[in-house]
Amino acid sequence: MTANAKNDETWRRVAVAVPYLWLFVFFLAPFAIVFKISLADPVIAQPPFTASFDEQGNLAASADSFRFLLTDKLYVITYLRSVLMAGGATILCLALGFPMAYGIARSNPATRNLLLLLIVLPFWISFLLRVYAWMGLMNNHGVINNFLMWLGAIDKPIQFMYTDFAVFVGLAYSYLPFMILPLYASLERMDLSLVEAAQDLGATRTRAFWDVTWPLARAGVIAGCLLVFIPAMGEYVIPYLLGGPESLLIGRVLFDEFFVNRDWPLASAVAIILLLLLVVPIVVLQRYQARDQESAA
Repeated sequence: MTANAKNDETWRRVAVAVPYLWLFVFFLAPFAIVFKISLADPVIAQPPFTASFDEQGNLAASADSFRFLLTDKLYVITYLRSVLMAGGATILCLALGFPMAYGIARSNPATRNLLLLLIVLPFWISFLLRVYAWMGLMNNHGVINNFLMWLGAIDKPIQFMYTDFAVFVGLAYSYLPFMILPLYASLERMDLSLVEAAQDLGATRTRAFWDVTWPLARAGVIAGCLLVFIPAMGEYVIPYLLGGPESLLIGRVLFDEFFVNRDWPLASAVAIILLLLLVVPIVVLQRYQARDQESAA
């Protein structure tokens, strides 16, 4: 092997090692720390959890926090509500985002750039300010209620704020761009002649969509759904501001256990279970995609 080949091999190894090092430092190491805390017991001290080893050097680990989470109905219901809210917001974002992404991908280049700018424009504004704007729109004396009363459609304000509906709308609005952009990336690369060929062979527009457009856009659909569902599951700001104190999603519970109840082991167990709920479907989905690619090849 020549010197240049050795240098190339060394740089390839470095290039591969850098992302693994990044994952180790910023994912695996924090995960190990949180998992260690989840196996401790809460104490009134600093830090507020017991050590991993006792005075004799024996391992002191307890699964009480996990047992408590799996047997307490409050936490089980909170996990289920979080999955339902995040899943519903994901479905709504897909229903709204797909036609928007399709329209952007099929528009002329000048209009396309303007539409993409409008999609990413909300990111230039603080996330917190955008959620506060929805509070101004949906409160009892906000824009929506005042407009409906001015039309004569209602006699008294509708209670939008501090409901699951407000949280649902806030999640869908905040994460809609994360659905549109990967869908646009998939649809923009699609060859329109395939759709025309399907229609020439007698397929209706609906049949051509399901047989041609949807399979080609499936990668963007999956990416968009993951980009929406994962952050929506652990969302804290939107349930806190739009849902009020009665809106218990898992992100809110996690915050309260850490900073209000000061029960770090239980909060760490909540975080571990939340991470497993998100990682396991992703791993299964990746294996499913790899199997599809092998069968297609």
